[in-house]
Amino acid sequence: MEFAGGKILADVHDRVGLITFNQPAKHNAISVEMWAGLEEVLRSWQDDESVRVVVLAGAGEKSFVSGADISQFEKLRGDADAQREYDRLTRGGRDRLAAFPKPAIARIRGYCLGGGLAIAMMADLRIAAQDSEFGIPAARLGIAYGFENVRTLVSLVGPAHARMMLYGGARIGSTEAERIGLVNRVVATETLVEVVADLARTIADNAPLSVRASKLTINQILRDPADRDMDAMARASAECLNSEDYREGRTAFLEKRPPQFRGR
Repeated sequence: MEFAGGKILADVHDRVGLITFNQPAKHNAISVEMWAGLEEVLRSWQDDESVRVVVLAGAGEKSFVSGADISQFEKLRGDADAQREYDRLTRGGRDRLAAFPKPAIARIRGYCLGGGLAIAMMADLRIAAQDSEFGIPAARLGIAYGFENVRTLVSLVGPAHARMMLYGGARIGSTEAERIGLVNRVVATETLVEVVADLARTIADNAPLSVRASKLTINQILRDPADRDMDAMARASAECLNSEDYREGRTAFLEKRPPQFRGR
């Protein structure tokens, strides 16, 4: 399926949803329209039981997402007032991705910069090809990387590495990105698609309620203690314990066979 005039592509196969940022002529730079398309896809998949895992990828071989579409900066991000309007227009897509209850994997090849890195960091897992490049050019553009993005960056790499990336604005390769914790794993470029597909299938085969509860709990741990929703975590745990999948997991273990989870 196509969204945002074909600049966002969505497909589902074997319980894995694939979202492709499809603007290769601009290194998949993300526009306001693409943010809206991303929101639309994620909204349609949130309660769709045929989708258990989402993979985010960029079209072509050059880029995951190279950042925000800079051709829209003059009109939509020309000053602080315009930036507030830009934030309003893109908020839906960003919020939808950040709060998406199912696991999301960023499949990164090539440029992963600025707003593109923000997208990758909102995913649960980041698997990168050896030829990937990462960076935040905010200091070279004279803009500030937003609070939510900086907080996520610090949570992944720590304040010292975050300062290096933000103050210097330089790009780093995949080896350095893995070393500082920005990505989970670096693989050979030619095996990237296969490795991510295998990982997605592994997650999709596991109990959806359990995976969802784990994602919820991890996200709550990253919040300030006063903002944590302890009741939501308790409900998620109870839902797992009362589920058919829990019974299936126990039965499959005793019968020494792979479990067949249904997400209920």
